[in-house]
Amino acid sequence: MLWQVYFLWILSMPDDSEPCGLYLITPKTIDNVGAFAASLDGVLATGAVACVQLRLKEIDDDHLQNIGKKLLGVCHKYDVPMLVNDRADIAAAIDADGVHLGQKDGDVAAARSLLGANKDIGITCHGSKDLAFTAGDQGANYVAFGAFFPSSTKPEAEIVEPSLLTAWDEITEIPSVAIGGINHGNCKTLADAGAHFVAVCAAVWQAEEGAVAAVEKIRAALDG
Repeated sequence: MLWQVYFLWILSMPDDSEPCGLYLITPKTIDNVGAFAASLDGVLATGAVACVQLRLKEIDDDHLQNIGKKLLGVCHKYDVPMLVNDRADIAAAIDADGVHLGQKDGDVAAARSLLGANKDIGITCHGSKDLAFTAGDQGANYVAFGAFFPSSTKPEAEIVEPSLLTAWDEITEIPSVAIGGINHGNCKTLADAGAHFVAVCAAVWQAEEGAVAAVEKIRAALDG
């Protein structure tokens, strides 16, 4: 589970520092599943990725399940959890490690009923501590804040100040995921502000240097 990954990292730290993990989101379309699975394999082999989210919005359920099963196998080869965006039912069907829900994509109780106690449920909370507190009270394993920078994935998203991450880190142990326009040049700012994970999509899959080099640059930046 994602939250277990985070707290195991903390226990492994030689001092009081808290690591910030790389939460990798798949591109919005996957045309060639075999080729993408091979690319993902190379990325995860770096050891730089803490979690993968399968985010495909406009495909039918059978296709989504088939892609999910293929990529889940790649993730588990490297002991990396994979969550499904929006669809708790698909996550349950393929035995994924959890689901990430937007504010309009179902509630925690229904997702928990489908997935069981040992799966991760994350909730998008935009720039709202109130939404995050509600998610935590309902049993979410992590909350996602953002966008922190202009994002090609969600260009309409409101920009959130990094101070929200600091405030959240000071008042709760529920991990936070920072999202929105994050790349190797700005990720450390969010890690230093208190993010437990940074979510990245375009900065990896659209990187000129290739996905493997991109995740290595982000991980190096997070490590300082």
